[in-house]
Amino acid sequence: MNVRKFSAKTSREAWRLVRDALGPDAVILSNRTINGMVEILALAPEDMSALAEPVIEKPAVSDSTLAAFGAKRQAEPNPANTPSAFGAGRPIDSDQASNLADALASSRGVTQPKEKAAAELTEVMSELRSMRGMLESQLAEIAWSSQQKREPIKASIMREMLSAGFSASLARYLTQKLPAGEKPENGLNWVKSVLARNLNVIGNENEILEKGGVYALVGPTGVGKTTTTAKLAARCVMRHGAGKLALITTDGYRIGGYEQLRIYGKILGVMVHSVKDETDLRIALDELKNKHTVLIDTVGMGQRDKMVADQIAMLSGTDCKVKRLLCLSATSTGETLNEVVRSYQGDGLAGCIMTKLDEAATVGNVLDVMIRQKLSLYYVANGQRVPEDLHVPNQHYLVDRAFKLKRETAPFQYHDEELPLVIATTAHAMNDKSLREVTLG
Repeated sequence: MNVRKFSAKTSREAWRLVRDALGPDAVILSNRTINGMVEILALAPEDMSALAEPVIEKPAVSDSTLAAFGAKRQAEPNPANTPSAFGAGRPIDSDQASNLADALASSRGVTQPKEKAAAELTEVMSELRSMRGMLESQLAEIAWSSQQKREPIKASIMREMLSAGFSASLARYLTQKLPAGEKPENGLNWVKSVLARNLNVIGNENEILEKGGVYALVGPTGVGKTTTTAKLAARCVMRHGAGKLALITTDGYRIGGYEQLRIYGKILGVMVHSVKDETDLRIALDELKNKHTVLIDTVGMGQRDKMVADQIAMLSGTDCKVKRLLCLSATSTGETLNEVVRSYQGDGLAGCIMTKLDEAATVGNVLDVMIRQKLSLYYVANGQRVPEDLHVPNQHYLVDRAFKLKRETAPFQYHDEELPLVIATTAHAMNDKSLREVTLG
């Protein structure tokens, strides 16, 4: 374990030296000013991790060894005049630290169990991580306050993105990557182009209508799965005729759940099959293997329901490939949508369908999640009409709409003095892998 010392004329330059040498996950041990220079003591993340390794059982230390160790310690300088191991003194490794702790405990006549020592070490590490998190948040807040005064354009774009519903971490990431010298309108156009470039959409409906296959619409209760299934069914019938389409529902729980899809099927002239479990689904798909397209309407479940995993297993356990399309409601918060995607991800989603666009005050939240999760957007639903209110997505239109809708959220928009507090909460999220995968150009 090696503690590194960095000195510079300003705090900003010292922090840069630390980041360049040890990376963004470096552990800061102290920060002080000496003779007009800013001095920072820092520790590499791998060295800090070594402190938390499990304690290895070692043979008991003999009396002669303890005596020799005590004599050596007496011959060394007074600890009060010696820099701490966590300061600028000589580095010590984990074995020496362990021997030191055992020797001190023995000299005091205390026998400390290894389990207790490990628990205390874990507690200390937890406190250090907590301190590090608070420090990162405070530094992010201070840095943004300073940057906000120097570069008001970035503050303006950050405020626009937050008002449009995008997460603070993505907004901060893009504003930091903003090309230097951009005018406000050009900067916002650059952000829009980056967002559109990273939003994956199908080029046309042939992915479903021409290729066909078995598709299951999944998602929480109330996101519009049954209505969207009916819209897709109507499009398939218009393209290939009712004889090429089959409808299956697994929704035998809700009162009227089956009846709703059956009414749509009756209007379209398509038979609706009801299944209860994986065995029923296997039999139904085997009987319908001559159909060009099979659409499965599944029962809605909350993302925290344990039965979500059972539903995914049922759809994945069939002989033919069932492509799952996740319905994401544009009215849900970004945090909720993230949970939904993680819960329904399973072994992979074919894509997603954005629903309830007409009811959403902002759509940046759902666009943010689709960009981070690399989800392909198949359709956008913006109403209850079948099949009119289902559209092939256009990424540029959706991004532009996200920023136009923000005027509806005026009471919830951030003021300049509030932005540093928002930025402070993104300190940890900036290490998110999904942000680093965003294509900037």
